[in-house]
Amino acid sequence: MDIRPIRTEEDYQAALAEIERLFDASPGTPEGDHLEVLLTLVEAYEEEHYSIPDPDPVEALHYYMESRGLTRKDLEPYIGSRARVSEVLNRKRPLTLNMIRRLNSELGISAEVLITPY
Repeated sequence: MDIRPIRTEEDYQAALAEIERLFDASPGTPEGDHLEVLLTLVEAYEEEHYSIPDPDPVEALHYYMESRGLTRKDLEPYIGSRARVSEVLNRKRPLTLNMIRRLNSELGISAEVLITPY
């Protein structure tokens, strides 16, 4: 078993090829253990080199609305008046703590995403 850190793009590509070869390995076998270790190494490498940042709060709201078929009017109970919703979605006004709390508790949008500065 030749396992070593993934330091370069070549190492990364080789690890992906090995994962593909071992993909159907049964858990608890030497091949399965090798696959599990490689997956952990690849995950760490990808987190460092290919991490995807969280969306900003306004992007998250737009995504949430689009994915659930909501309109701006549907956000009024959580953000405020029609004008207030428009200001938030057009980045003219930041979300307040009370807005964040309502969006999180009522709609389930991640508070961690909503508190991100934008």
